[in-house]
Amino acid sequence: MELKATSFGKHLAQHPYNRVRLLNAGVEVSGDKHQYLIPFNQLINIKCKRGIVWGELEFELPEEKVVRLHGTEWQETQLFYQHLLKIWQGWSQEMSDVSAGVLQDQVQKIVRIEQQDKWFKGSELASLQQGIRDAFDALPMPVERLTDFEHCRDDYQTCLKWLTQGLQSVKLRNQNWTDRTIEAQREFFNSVETTPLNDSQCRAVVNGENAVLVLAGAGSGKTSVLVARAGWLLHRQEATPDQILLLAFGRQAADEMNSRIQARLGIDGIKAKTFHALALHIIQEGSKKTPKISKLETDSKARRNLLVKTWQQQCSEKKAQASGWRQWLNDELEWEIPEGEYWKNKALAERLGARLERWLSLMRMHGGSQAQMIEQASDELRDLFGKRIRLMAPLLKAWKTALKEEDAVDFSGLIHQAVNILEKGRFISPWKHILVDEFQDISPQRAHLLSALRQQNSQTHLFTVGDDWQAIYRFSGAELALTTAFNKNFGEGAQCALDTTYRFNDRIGEIANRFIQQNPYQLKKPLNSLSKGNKKSVVILPEEQISALLDKLSGYAKEEEKILILARYHHLCPDILAKAATKWPKLNIEFMTIHASKGQQAEYVIIVGLHEGNDGFPAPTRESILEQVLLPEPENFADAEERRLLYVAITRAKHQVWLMQDKERPSVFVEQLEQLGVPTQRKP
Repeated sequence: MELKATSFGKHLAQHPYNRVRLLNAGVEVSGDKHQYLIPFNQLINIKCKRGIVWGELEFELPEEKVVRLHGTEWQETQLFYQHLLKIWQGWSQEMSDVSAGVLQDQVQKIVRIEQQDKWFKGSELASLQQGIRDAFDALPMPVERLTDFEHCRDDYQTCLKWLTQGLQSVKLRNQNWTDRTIEAQREFFNSVETTPLNDSQCRAVVNGENAVLVLAGAGSGKTSVLVARAGWLLHRQEATPDQILLLAFGRQAADEMNSRIQARLGIDGIKAKTFHALALHIIQEGSKKTPKISKLETDSKARRNLLVKTWQQQCSEKKAQASGWRQWLNDELEWEIPEGEYWKNKALAERLGARLERWLSLMRMHGGSQAQMIEQASDELRDLFGKRIRLMAPLLKAWKTALKEEDAVDFSGLIHQAVNILEKGRFISPWKHILVDEFQDISPQRAHLLSALRQQNSQTHLFTVGDDWQAIYRFSGAELALTTAFNKNFGEGAQCALDTTYRFNDRIGEIANRFIQQNPYQLKKPLNSLSKGNKKSVVILPEEQISALLDKLSGYAKEEEKILILARYHHLCPDILAKAATKWPKLNIEFMTIHASKGQQAEYVIIVGLHEGNDGFPAPTRESILEQVLLPEPENFADAEERRLLYVAITRAKHQVWLMQDKERPSVFVEQLEQLGVPTQRKP
């Protein structure tokens, strides 16, 4: 059947199409020079319109495209339209039955996802959405028409929702599943630790994303969450003990974790390891050799002697080295260097020893060649950095020679070797779940080890617990951005926060939280306290009032209650503490640096050394060019890490914090705390 424009209509319309012919399952619209084939599976709608004289047919196609035929006799147009419509609708009804079956299959998959008793991962969404797209592509009619058919409409809308609003759909689905699961497993969450887990802890434990960052503020129960997570995986039979790896940064932390797991879960098969112990295990399994750890890593005196003697020998034997080191110490560190053979000066050598250790450690951690290190420097620093690296090169060579003579490896070498074995496929990771404590302290080298493990086993879940507010180890290579940009570094996953602290009262929490969040680069999170404080929970006092403060504390502090005195440096330990045992025999007083206090808590905290100057708090920036280049980039905010250090100090306290200031040269932090409403008193 065919419809043609009249001669007059064709002349008047001046349109490229002047006839339409009905095909088996479509129409052909053509003119003298143009031809357009429209199969029914591309046809969205047909409209018949009457102009002033002639008829018009309009064929709607996908992407808002329209093909029109003008100038046909009106009655013939109506007849053709009615006939075409009947055939097209019959074909459409038949194809809608096929489409309904395809859509139903997809909806059944979605229903199974919504009903399954497990977390639906974001990574699984991509697969589901691709399945929906493939199903739409396989339909015998345009998806735009599906809403015209009752038996397709609802299923199509369900598929479309998961396609266009997938993330919201997954979030809602997982939220509902989490609510049901926590309620159904209440007995587990109430008994897995000594006290029942709170709601935010439960939600962190059951989160099933491939990569999870749990932001655990001070005193919020991060260890409880790690223990419960291991217990949950076993309880749900998602892993066997040998498929779970717990990682800690220090031997003591790993031992404490093992004791806690043994006590709460009664499991021997799960063993927390340090990163170095993990690297050692990988090397043993992958090379069938057991590396010996160099005594230089455990004997600080031997380590420093090696470096200082090598430095002295270089300066003694090579004038260029002596001159280069003099310039470095003079210009960059602003040290006063004696005339003549300055390297023989014992006090200077001792002072430099710690620096040499730190610089060598950064070079070993980098692991690359001198050329690779120099290439890492910015254009304006590269030339000077290259000179400094060349001055350090003999020390690095001496270090490697000592390792070779000892037939041993250092800690950085352990991790480099382990990564190399993993990347060559000589060790296949057996761990489906890796749980990491204190994640804010992760360094690029350790992060590389984690990534290499995950590449070995695509089923590996990474569950990390940490607090970017307590990241205080950049000087040893920790990179805060690995936490604050977690998804960018470890793949799309989930971030959740433990919202309740069991340590300090709400006044300490209010001051500490507001103080730390003045840095916009810190991640925002809630941290609520269970106990009430008052204005005197955080107070600024003159530093000379410490004796009077301890006198006052002796009147009400109980013997079992701890008083922690904290300072930025060891040498700032108050002299009065030498008499503490006899002057306040009933007080439980302990002094430590703030760095050493991480993980500690006490009923009362006294922070000393809040003054300006070379040993002030915040500490002035004294980074060598080696540290500027080889350490992770700091965030662009004044005293960012020092601010986190004070946050750590304040949040060690359960009941009260006193900040002892030097009124003659006050710390800038004192003024900032006063602006937050911390009262200043003359006496305790």
